[in-house]
Amino acid sequence: MSAIEALYIFDEHNATILEHVYRARPPSASVLLPLYLAYPSPRPSLIYLPNTHPPTLAYSILQDHLLFISPSSAESEPLLVLEFLHRVADALEDFLGSPLLASKIESSYDVVAQLLNEMCDGGLVSITEPNALRDVVEAPSWMGKLLGGVGLPSSSPSLTPSASTPFSLPRPNLPRPNSNTASPVPWRRANVRHTSNELYVDIVETLNITLAPSGIPLSALAFGTIAFTAKVSGVPDLMLQLNAPGGIANTISLPVFHPCVRLARWREKPGELSFVPPDGRFVLAGYEVDLLGGDSLPFSASATKQASSLNLPAIVQVRTGLGPIGAEFEVRLTLSSRFNSSSSAASGPSSSFPRAAGLGSRSSTAFGAGGTSAHPSVDEIIVNVPLPAGVRNITDLRASKGDTQYAPGDARVGWRISGKDVATLMASSHGGAIGALATLRGSVMGSEEDEDTGQAGPAGFSGGGDKWEYDEDGGGYQTATLEVEQSKGYQHEQQMERKNAKVKMNKVLMPSSATISFSVKGWLASGVRVDSLLVDAKKSRGLGSGVTPYKGVKYFTVSRKGVEVRC
Repeated sequence: MSAIEALYIFDEHNATILEHVYRARPPSASVLLPLYLAYPSPRPSLIYLPNTHPPTLAYSILQDHLLFISPSSAESEPLLVLEFLHRVADALEDFLGSPLLASKIESSYDVVAQLLNEMCDGGLVSITEPNALRDVVEAPSWMGKLLGGVGLPSSSPSLTPSASTPFSLPRPNLPRPNSNTASPVPWRRANVRHTSNELYVDIVETLNITLAPSGIPLSALAFGTIAFTAKVSGVPDLMLQLNAPGGIANTISLPVFHPCVRLARWREKPGELSFVPPDGRFVLAGYEVDLLGGDSLPFSASATKQASSLNLPAIVQVRTGLGPIGAEFEVRLTLSSRFNSSSSAASGPSSSFPRAAGLGSRSSTAFGAGGTSAHPSVDEIIVNVPLPAGVRNITDLRASKGDTQYAPGDARVGWRISGKDVATLMASSHGGAIGALATLRGSVMGSEEDEDTGQAGPAGFSGGGDKWEYDEDGGGYQTATLEVEQSKGYQHEQQMERKNAKVKMNKVLMPSSATISFSVKGWLASGVRVDSLLVDAKKSRGLGSGVTPYKGVKYFTVSRKGVEVRC
């Protein structure tokens, strides 16, 4: 059986801020860290260290610039250890606040000790759900800190480590919670009470799309996350119904669920999520969608048709080798007229979910005011153009709209169009089918410029720069006119050769791709939607008769350099 041997936490300066041993005799943090840092960056999450005795596997994650390492000298399940590290980091962030800082851990060793001993008992993973930890671990409060500061006993015992072992946390002797008050549901706190009963669904999709120079999609994936917020008294039993064009079973793949989801119901009826939610905000499910369909081929006729069906809010086209010597490039940004911010603003904060489902309009608690499913809106758009290593500078960089960001020697050109500029472009397009257009243009300069090595002279002379010599054997003055004409032709050929050489040189300096970053409110690329969210009154307990929770849903799509267009 897999077991956790120890947990070490290091700050951004690689100083040890916590060392907690659960079982066995693993290498200390001071021994393990140099061996871990000896590997070049970026370091994998699992590193084998043969120089320790016995040989050790080091599992690691990074969160908020803090390094979490768990050593293991025995065979263990890698995903279990890595998931435990992620759960520890999330629990510390939940109890101590976000972002997770080294100073917060050092000033709250009592809470950290309780968390680590409740989450893992003797090396065996135990309680990891935040709601369950809230029942057994007393979170710090401003009153407790105030009483402790003046020397009075606070509600939580002091577990500060001794000076002899500054980083080792002792196991606190805390009373276990009363079984009568403990929650029967492991992931939900006992005796939950809320004055306002609310249920919120936020579906967020992250895009990862690659387009060929012709515009045909090579790959198009959307990774979805269903975030749920439950602020309901008692123990509610909920049913969330999802749908999509073509059916949920044919749309999403590789679904993952929170432990509260009843898997048997999903297998029986895909799209129905039956669950008892934890209290507060949590991730209910995740999924993956192939926007091209599993049976499509990249360069087939169906793929060409699907390229337009992706219906992206923004797309770019990169043209290279422009200008007399091929030193200029142009990035053309096309905005879809469907994502018109001005129309969404004019329509007001209308509901972004079906009326038939009984879901009301929702205030902007998660993503700010703006788009709905009827009128999705685009925030700012950022285009990044990576540059080859040989580019020394970009001259005459100009954009028809937005701001550019580039300094000599940078590895990329940044082009940012704010949400206000996007709305202006949409308004100027007058709702046309093509949408709005914006362009970015610039000229590349290499690390070394070609210099002319020679120039042809007039008749009877051989030119080498500014040096001229008369050649008697060449005919002298008698054939000057003929020789001059021949010299002009020779010069023209040399100029064409130099021009072609510069074109070839600049071709190597041209960008080969561009990436687009954007965020869209009120739209999901996969077409997944919430049909209904129901509360089962027969199975729910403690909700109160006649209480109808307020329900709301929001859709949000984001691309963090996720749309790549090659050229």
